[in-house]
Amino acid sequence: MTQPHATHVTPDTHDAGGTPAGQDPQGTTPAHVPPADLRATLTAQLGGAARAWLDQALDEAAAHPGTHGPISVWELRLAEAGRRCGPAHADAARVLVLHAARADTDALTRVYTQGTADERRAVLHALPHLVPGPDALPLVEDALRTNDTRLVAAALGPYAARHLDVHQWRHAVLKCLFTGVPVDSVADLARRARGDDELARMLADYAAERTAADRTVPEDLHRVLALTESGRPAPGPADPHGKES
Repeated sequence: MTQPHATHVTPDTHDAGGTPAGQDPQGTTPAHVPPADLRATLTAQLGGAARAWLDQALDEAAAHPGTHGPISVWELRLAEAGRRCGPAHADAARVLVLHAARADTDALTRVYTQGTADERRAVLHALPHLVPGPDALPLVEDALRTNDTRLVAAALGPYAARHLDVHQWRHAVLKCLFTGVPVDSVADLARRARGDDELARMLADYAAERTAADRTVPEDLHRVLALTESGRPAPGPADPHGKES
């Protein structure tokens, strides 16, 4: 792994399923797939040499979890994953290595802090599989401060949906609109947006700013705004028998 740079480096342009950057349909990223299913799918997609490397890497991680010396063997495997499995499968391979190593919050933080943008993204995808509570939220918050759209998308998976507070979550949704990250990347968007008047206000203000500047309003903004309206009672007569007072 490399030492951190002053800014996050933009990673390669395809995700673990081979889809273009920022275009992951929700439910197909490694964060949404149980590790056993993820391994079965990845194994079926890899060639013989890559499959053998993955099996060995996972066996090593399971046999020597945690930290051993300055750097663990499984951490070295994280750095190799792109070369060994190919960019399209590297995210999934790294998540499986982290899971096999039973990486805790301290280990995940070390990998995230010292790793490349690709390794940081894998850590974010691994959070819902490895950290039951909010202890790893600083990693999500750091990713959301970057301008790396793939890190932003990875940060807004199931872990953020569970643990990010409402203020931070609203601003994360706005960040998606600012940076062009599809809101499909936001896990549990419909539930968290439902009936959120403050989010609706923020969206309306942003749309007004764009319109005043003669700039187009993102279609995703209208989608999220519609979600904030869902779950509200339909307007109608107050009297249960249909008579207005």
